[in-house]
Formats: sequence, structure tokens, C-alpha cells
Amino acid sequence: MSLFLFLFIIMPIAEMAVLIQVGGMIGVLNTIGLVLLTAVIGAWLLRQQGLATLLKANQRLNSGELPAKEVAEGLILAIGGALLLTPGFITDTVGFLCLIPGTRHWLAAQALKRMVVAGQSRGSSFYFRAGGGSNPFGQDSFGGRENPFGRQRPFDRDSNGDIIEGEYQDETESDRDRIEKK
Repeated sequence: MSLFLFLFIIMPIAEMAVLIQVGGMIGVLNTIGLVLLTAVIGAWLLRQQGLATLLKANQRLNSGELPAKEVAEGLILAIGGALLLTPGFITDTVGFLCLIPGTRHWLAAQALKRMVVAGQSRGSSFYFRAGGGSNPFGQDSFGGRENPFGRQRPFDRDSNGDIIEGEYQDETESDRDRIEKK
């Protein structure tokens, strides 16, 4: 409830107060022009940074990695873009902070510290778990994980209970190889 109070009551009042103060110092038309200028600059930066983040995410996907950092940065970019399109200097300041690469990387790292990303290949869903500690979806009696998307196979673990990581290569015959052998 306090977040909604902040977003929908306190924040607009603070924005109006700042806009009135700036308008009194530099004039109404200059204030409106400055708000429009920040929106245009923000849209340009959002496009530039968004495309760069999308390319990085695509590269990570092509290399078989989960682009968790890029997804977090994309979400921060979307929030920053929305804040820049909202009229006001306070939201513009926070929006620009979301678009600056150094700040965005730091915010994404903070978000990823609070999120555990786990997944399995070949037919299993990924699930995201906020925070650390126990699995909020529980573990069923068969050793699999329960989550909102259904039961998953258990992870491969060694004798210490640690997840075993590794790489594999699919050595099954492709359709073309089987046709060439015939």
C-alpha cells in the first residue's frame, strides 16, 4: 500500500512542485521545452541502449547461455524509458539513471543478487525464484521440483548435494547422415 501511496499521490505532488519552481525561474515555455527535450533525448538513448542490450542477449542465446543479466537490463531500460516519457524532472532524473550503462549494470547486478535462476535443458521450463533460502515451490516426494509451470525432473547432484554442471555433445545421427548411409 505504501508503494502505491508514493507512486500515485506523493510523486505527482513532488513533480508538480518541482515543475512550478523551475517554471518560476526559467519561464513556462522554457520549462515545457525542457521537459520535451528530455523526452526526446531519453527516447534516443533508450533506442540506442535497448538495441545494444538486445544484441548482447541474442549473442548469449546463440552461445547457449541464459541471458539473465541482459533480461534484467532490458527491464531496467523499459522502466527508465517509461519514466522519461512521464512529464517531470524527478522521473527524468531517475529515468536517465536507468539508461546510463554504469548505473544500469549496477542495478541489474543488484536485481540478480536477489533472484535465483535455474533451468534444465530439453523440454523443461525455467523457473525464477526471488531471494535465497528454500525453494518456494517445494520439493515433491520424487525429488523433482514443483513450480507454477508443473513438475520438473530432479537436478543431477553429486554426493555432496551440489548440482553437477557439464557440457555435452549430441552425437545422434541427423536425418541427412541417415539418408547418405542408405
